[in-house]
Amino acid sequence: MEDDAYHVCHWAKGVPLTSMPQTFTSEEQFRALFEYATEGILVTDAAGTIQVVNPSAEKLFGYPSGELVGKKVELLMPQRYSGHHARLRQEFGEHPKPRSMGTGRELFGIKKDATEFPVEISLSPYTADAINYTIAFIIDISQRKKNEQSILQQKTELERTAQDLEKRVKDRTMILEEALQQLEISRKDLHVALDRERELGEMKTKFVSMASHEFRTPLTTILSSLSLVAKYAEADNKEKQQQHIQRIKTAIGNMTALLDDVLSISKLEEGWTDTAAQPMDLESFTESIVQEMLLLVKPGQRIEHRHTGPPEAFISPKGIRTILVNLISNAIKFSPDNSTITVSTSVASEEIGLFVKDSGIGIEEADQLHLFERFFRGHNATHIQGTGLGLSIVARYVELLNGKIDMQSQLHKGTSFTVTIPNSQHNGQKDITDRG
Repeated sequence: MEDDAYHVCHWAKGVPLTSMPQTFTSEEQFRALFEYATEGILVTDAAGTIQVVNPSAEKLFGYPSGELVGKKVELLMPQRYSGHHARLRQEFGEHPKPRSMGTGRELFGIKKDATEFPVEISLSPYTADAINYTIAFIIDISQRKKNEQSILQQKTELERTAQDLEKRVKDRTMILEEALQQLEISRKDLHVALDRERELGEMKTKFVSMASHEFRTPLTTILSSLSLVAKYAEADNKEKQQQHIQRIKTAIGNMTALLDDVLSISKLEEGWTDTAAQPMDLESFTESIVQEMLLLVKPGQRIEHRHTGPPEAFISPKGIRTILVNLISNAIKFSPDNSTITVSTSVASEEIGLFVKDSGIGIEEADQLHLFERFFRGHNATHIQGTGLGLSIVARYVELLNGKIDMQSQLHKGTSFTVTIPNSQHNGQKDITDRG
């Protein structure tokens, strides 16, 4: 039986004896191959009883020479696999063919001292004298498993390191992008500040130039008219006196309007413009403004005021007054003598309306795009006294009151302005005070 087992061992490795050199057919040299093989080799019968075992297998499982012969092969595997292995052994006996054990799963052997270790097993069936045997080739793969575990651990650590590195790169990229965004914002803010500073510088220059001219003209008119009033008083020429007194009133009115514009611009710039809404009689309030503006009209000019809707509204007196005074004074300034200026006001549940129309010189189409810019004067209005601030002030107040302004104009036929402002009492806006 032992000699058959040695032949089984050699055949199971797939090397036919007939192909071996003549010198390897002797029993001694064949036994040497079996005994000195580095793989563990054992032969079992159909019942799973160990018939032959080589020294490598005995050393592998920690048994002394000859102790495993006659023992069940299940002795060499953990007890949890014994029952399952008996069924597998029976199936192998029914369909014998060379194969590897445990394909797709891990196999473990157990030493005599109960130490488990991973193994790799190949099986080959063999029949001798009508008796079926199975040759098992067993390799301890503990070191391979350690290497695989080490490689897996290194791979995991490498992946973790790569992920950490990627995260750090993303974080630093994000920080860099945020820094670049902040830098871009700072750059834009700096440009805005520089543009604002440049604009303020230009405004100051324009203001000094405008103020020196606009104040000098009415002051000169006042001084010359005062001397003429005194002269005509001595001559008892009341008609000439009244004429020059009117010139003085007009000049004072122009200076007052100029100062109002300057003060309004200053307050708007500093953000201290009070536009708080309150209940008021819009019809009476507008009529009082019209009466004030009659002091500035040219000879024969008339101001007609019409109101529709209820008189009461919930709006900003300061804002309404500034808008109406500027629009009406412009209408007076740019309209000829003996002309009519129309002022209309209206109150509805959602909004109030202000309308001022003149029949003056009109505004060129090219100038209409710049009409609400500070210090802008139309090309056909440079000979008429003014600061170029009035309409920019009007536009700013309309914006503060959440309103809209629309302008229609034709050269030599006149201009009309329509302002619509929310009726705050019906829009939940009790206080729209601008504090910058």
